[in-house]
Amino acid sequence: VQSEGCLREDDYLSDVSVVSLNLDKLREVHMTAARILKQKPPGVTTIGSEATIADAVELLAKHNIGALVVSDDKKMIAGIISERDIVRGLGERGSALLRCLVRDCMTSEVITCSPSSATRNLLSRMTELRLRHLSVVDDNAQLVGMVSIGDVVKLRLDDLATEVEALHGYITSG
Repeated sequence: VQSEGCLREDDYLSDVSVVSLNLDKLREVHMTAARILKQKPPGVTTIGSEATIADAVELLAKHNIGALVVSDDKKMIAGIISERDIVRGLGERGSALLRCLVRDCMTSEVITCSPSSATRNLLSRMTELRLRHLSVVDDNAQLVGMVSIGDVVKLRLDDLATEVEALHGYITSG
């Protein structure tokens, strides 16, 4: 026999399951590369394939970023050059690398994602492939942005804080 106003354990578990399902649905809809891009300043810092590595180093330092999309028209991706590429090149060629062209040091096979890519997929892909940056491209393979592992982790932490707050409110509201 259940007292009036009391919840059975089954009722509580059912409510928790509903909250969990609702949070999962919110994650699916809202945690995308497009959402990350909306939180960042517009545009992507690019460099032409004929620029020198010294030019790339200057741009990376100026913008305090870890990678540049290599594009001669600022739309189609020719490659990506990261701090890691430059350090490896310096290890192989020494300071002569600074006079080399970006196209000679860049990564040509660029892993990309779409604006609708779920952040949990981005995170697992970046971790699995040991990537710190993903170029975001539209259906025509044109550059629309760049997300970093830091961007993805920040969004996830922000969302977890919101979930904790919502669950705390749910529990304390009776």
